Amino acid sequence: MSEKIQPQELIKQAKQAYQSKDYLTAAELFEAASQVFQTQGDDLDAAESGNNASVAYLLGGENEKALALVQPTLPIFEASGDHRRLGMAYGNLAAALEACGRFPEAQQAYQQCADLLQSAGETEQRLNALQALSALQLRTGKQLQAMATMQSALEDLPKPTLKQKFLLKFLRTPWKLLAK
Repeated sequence: MSEKIQPQELIKQAKQAYQSKDYLTAAELFEAASQVFQTQGDDLDAAESGNNASVAYLLGGENEKALALVQPTLPIFEASGDHRRLGMAYGNLAAALEACGRFPEAQQAYQQCADLLQSAGETEQRLNALQALSALQLRTGKQLQAMATMQSALEDLPKPTLKQKFLLKFLRTPWKLLAK
């Protein structure tokens, strides 16, 4: 009698492969777990595993696969009302879009990610999303937007580090000069 593989076992194996930097194996295992969850009618865990597969495919250089896997998870997380997981999914979408060279869409997805994470109270993760957005803005020649994005991210931190305080002061300087 053959034993059915449980999705939790697939996830455990995927996490081990991920930690070993075997990203494509991890992606395939996360994707398999997602499919098992889906057949069991567990859409949220299927979407979570799909998101994890997307990240692993992205790290493995399979950008289009990463994009294809993350897109269907958005409506599932939106329907659940879970702003944290929806925000994380938008962050994964943004990273995949950026890797595929779809910069305007990636910028929108990073902003959506940051907004959702803010509503979920995820300050540090929001900072990461806005830093990624700022870096993309710099990369696409939008220096002033990048500075404003980074400044906005740092101003919202409840307890910025000394380095973050210095950076915030540095970012405010050009605006002060422009105002004069």
